[in-house]
Amino acid sequence: MAEKVTKPAAVVGETANDRFKRDFGNWFWGSVGLATVVHFAIFAFFPSLSAEDVSIASHEIPTIELPPEVEIPPPPEQIARPATPVISDATIDEDITIAPTTFEAAPVTNLPPPPVGATQEDIAAAPVFTPFTVEPKLMNQPQVERALRQFYPPLLRDAGIGGRAVMWFFIDETGTVVKTQVNESSGYEALDAAASRVAAQMKFSPAKNRDKVVQVWVQIPITFTSK
Repeated sequence: MAEKVTKPAAVVGETANDRFKRDFGNWFWGSVGLATVVHFAIFAFFPSLSAEDVSIASHEIPTIELPPEVEIPPPPEQIARPATPVISDATIDEDITIAPTTFEAAPVTNLPPPPVGATQEDIAAAPVFTPFTVEPKLMNQPQVERALRQFYPPLLRDAGIGGRAVMWFFIDETGTVVKTQVNESSGYEALDAAASRVAAQMKFSPAKNRDKVVQVWVQIPITFTSK
């Protein structure tokens, strides 16, 4: 009678780790055999591969024509330094007198005629340029100073307020002030009116254009100050 083979019973107190160690040999050799069979199957049934031409075709590169070479001009020549000035040995007499120039000694000829229609009335109408060679001079300075004190507005003088009015004077051939006009105001109407009254008191020497007495417009400032 054949003997019956039985599996060994589980050991009492055996852990899962002990069982894994006991079955490790079976799992290991089984995995190695399976891997061998899979590799042989891959090599036996894997399709054959062939290499293709992957070379790069070269194309002709067009050449670029270079621009003509620019010829650099030579640097400019250095500017020559100026010559050193030479002091002359000539002596100049310091006692030199220049004779005065007068119209009698050097008369002017071929003068242009006066403008047509220019009359003395036109000149007196408004301030205009009037040529003269000898300017009119104030002849009564003391009287003008008294007029400045007399016509100075008392309210402005006591308040210490002064001003400067620039007046136009029209002076005739005798040096008399015929007409006055305020050109630049002092900023106070009372001072401008006083300046006109002072201007009427002035007496001048006649103006001359060469040797002829002429009427002229002149501009003179009149200043009022409390000091």
